[in-house]
Order: sequence, then C-alpha cells, then structure tokens
Amino acid sequence: MAHQYVMVLDFGGQYNQLIARRVRDCGVFCEVHPYRISLEEIKAKNPIGIIFTGGPNSVYLNDSPKIDPAIFELGIPVLGICYGTQLMAYSLGGEVATAEKREYGRTETEFKPSCALFKGLPEKGITWMSHTDYISKLPEGFEVTAYTDVCPVAAMQNKEKKLYGIQYHPEVSHTENGIAMLKNFLYEVCGAVGDWSMENYAATSVQHLRDQIGEGTALLALSGGVDSSVAAALLSKAIGKRLHCIFVDHGLMRKNEGDEVESVFSKMDINFVRVNAKDRFLAKLAGVSDPETKRKIIGEEFIRVFEEEAKKIGAVNFLAQGTIYPDVIESGTGDAAVIKSHHNVGGLPDYVDFKEIVEPLRLLFKDEVRTLGLELGLPEFLVWRQPFPGPGLAIRVIGDITEDKLDILRDADYIFREELRLAGIDRDVHQYFAVLTNMRSVGVMGDGRTYDYTLALRGVTTTDFMTADWARIPYDLLEKISNRIVNEVGHINRVVYDITSKPPATIEWE
Repeated sequence: MAHQYVMVLDFGGQYNQLIARRVRDCGVFCEVHPYRISLEEIKAKNPIGIIFTGGPNSVYLNDSPKIDPAIFELGIPVLGICYGTQLMAYSLGGEVATAEKREYGRTETEFKPSCALFKGLPEKGITWMSHTDYISKLPEGFEVTAYTDVCPVAAMQNKEKKLYGIQYHPEVSHTENGIAMLKNFLYEVCGAVGDWSMENYAATSVQHLRDQIGEGTALLALSGGVDSSVAAALLSKAIGKRLHCIFVDHGLMRKNEGDEVESVFSKMDINFVRVNAKDRFLAKLAGVSDPETKRKIIGEEFIRVFEEEAKKIGAVNFLAQGTIYPDVIESGTGDAAVIKSHHNVGGLPDYVDFKEIVEPLRLLFKDEVRTLGLELGLPEFLVWRQPFPGPGLAIRVIGDITEDKLDILRDADYIFREELRLAGIDRDVHQYFAVLTNMRSVGVMGDGRTYDYTLALRGVTTTDFMTADWARIPYDLLEKISNRIVNEVGHINRVVYDITSKPPATIEWE
C-alpha cells in the first residue's frame, strides 16, 4: 500500500487498538503488531513512526515484555505510552521503580510547550493515568517535558533522536488534548502528510484486488450486513461479473431479513444466489451450548456450503470475506488474548478448497467500513444497517438452539428495533439487539403463574466498536418496548436491560 505507515507495537495494554484508531483519525494509516516483531520486518515495512503501547507488566521483571534496544538506532521516531515509556527508559539505561503513590484516573498535569508533542497546547491539563511504576531516573540524553504532583516524569524526550515518552494515555477521551498530542507526534515529529482517506483507500484497494485476483473469479459470503455489502461493492468495481455472491440463509437471521437481502442484492449487477440451508445448520447445532463451539461449527459449515456452491458455479479461484480489523484483533494476534473467535477468522477449518482468501476490509474499523460504503455509492439504508454477527442469532440465543427459541427471539428483537426507529434514535444507538437468555423465572400473567424466559436488551454507543458504552435509552421508551414484548411475544415474562460497557464486557453476549 502506498500510504505513509505508522506501526503500533502491542505490549498487552487495554487501549492498544484504540491507539491505532486515533492515528487513523489523524489521517495516517496505522497497524498493530506484536512487540516480538523483528527489526528486519520493521525495516521492510518502512514506518514513518513507531508507537509503543501500554501494558500490565513491570518492565524490571525478568518475564516482562522487552524490545531490542537497536530499534532506537533505526532513525525512526518512537513514541512510548505508559508501559511503552517505561520500557524506552529502561532499555536505554534509565531506571524504573515502584511508586510510593499510584496514579489512576484523571490527573492534573503540567507540560513544557517547548516539546513538539505539546506544540500549541495549554501548559496545564487533565491526563488519564494508569500506573504503579514510574521512571525514577532518566536515560542519558533525555529531559522531562511533563510532570504531576506525584510523577516526576509524566513525559520525556530525546529531541535529537526523536524519542518521546508519555506516562498517561492520550488515546482516551479523558485526556484533554490527547488526540492533538498524537497528531503533533505524527505531523511535527514523523513528518506525516495525511494521505490516509477512504477515497484513497477505495482506489488503492480496487487496484490491489485486480492485481491479486487477476483474471480469476471470486465467491463472496454475502449476508446483507455492512461488511459483506461493502466488500461486494469493492469487488464488483474490481472484477465485475466475475464476482459470485452467495447468500447462505442459515436460518439464524433476524425477522424477514432473508427475504430483504434477496430483494436488494438480486437486483444488483452481480451473480447472486440464495442458499436455503436452515435445516443443515440447525442439525449441526443441535444440543450445542458453548459459544466458541457454535462459532466454529457455523464457520466450518459456511465453508462447506461455499465449496459446494463453487462446484455448481464452476471454476472459482478466491473466497472473499467481509472480515474487518476488530474481527482479526479479537480473534487473537501474536501474544494477544483470544476474546472470541469470529466465524471468518478463528472459526475457519484448516483446509479451504479455494486458491486464496480475499479480505478487502481486513484493515478497517467498523466506522471506516461505513465511510467507505458511502464513498462507493452504496445507499444509506444499507450502510447504516444494524451490525449483525456472522453466526447470527446462534450467539444471541444463550445455551442450546431450537427453532422455537429463534422464533421467540426474532419477534422480540423486531419490536426492539422497530421502537427505536419510530422514536428516531436508531442512529444514536450504534448497535442494539435482543438476547434470549437461558434463564427462566416465575411471572404472573392473567392471574396465572408463568415460568418463562428472560429477555435481555442490549444497546451501545461507540465510534470504533473496540470500546463501547451502554446506551442511555429513555426509561419511557424501555417501558414501552418491555410492555410490547411481554404482551406480543409468547414465552417471555421478564425483560432486562444490559448496562455494561466494553470493556469489561464485549458488545455481543457470546
């Protein structure tokens, strides 16, 4: 890719993907890599800057993540954040020790405006701290550029070598002017020109797909969701009619969704086929309760269906998928933890009967995918369709899956989505859905005792789907939704609302 490039090295902190997202917001392309990446790989990628992330370890312990100090001699600007700053200091001969007083949360900080990171910014402000250790002795050639009442080195720099460190987290919204500080590093220190945009990405990606696929053909798993729809639009521009879009109706879709998908995509200038495979998927999922097992079963069955459809179509060289960057990250990369396997990442079987897998959105966050969709001319109603996981309602029915449970959930979920739309807040709540729990409780309906399911409603607000806050849906609206669900949908006698953020929870329940 011809864009300028910034590399984020992951040391296990909770905000690492958010750092990459913020860099992209500043108009610079960025990717996350494990800290064990070799110097040769770093040189080959030719980054204009490197960012060390935070992490939970103490740098002076033997088993804590380390970096080859030669990285600081490459002539590439480096910004350390939290643990990354302590690692920089420790690796270059400084000292890191346990602080007498820990710093967590909002902290008043004083900055030296002579430092490039703080150019044009106030000399005092609030930063978001999260550390027990601190830099007790600076490495040779470094100077302090920010401090707090209890942290003598809240920021440091070696201006000559373009090495910078900050003890706090500029990537979170709690840090005042944090994004401006990142932008200063990118533009004032690294010499960024801001060549990352969806317009540029679309043109570059289309050309890349043409080069990758050549005269071959591609088969795309088209669900009608945002990701696969944008992938289809990109591939259509790249290879036209040589794209075959297969919509696998696995019987786990939302209410009326299968018919809606067919009505939209059957009219497009693509080869569209709908495969009704409900019985096949439900048979495979019968009696399965574990969410990871569900995902893997669905992922493998998707591949098997595609193989069969490919043979019907004829020579198909590539399998295309709408995988996006959070899918890749949450499925685990390098030393990162597997949060959950995604059907098109962690759930794929080892053997795939295609020449290669094509993932044109693999580098993009969800909001970038939407922006790209509009750039490609897709209609707004399609671009803003509610996110829906590949495994569908299989991971929104907690426990084992039956057709009766799916029907209950479809009706309840439809009411929830309809009421948010009628209230005019469906764009304000970035993802919302219902979950049929496997918990049953006692209720009273019509003077009689009931023992039925508890339904959970989930609504979140987010910009990147890596972090999310629970949506403050008005109580009166929640009451209306609850009343409708209990009165109109059988076998539900209790409705609850999930008020957990991400982290510690994920957006989906499974």
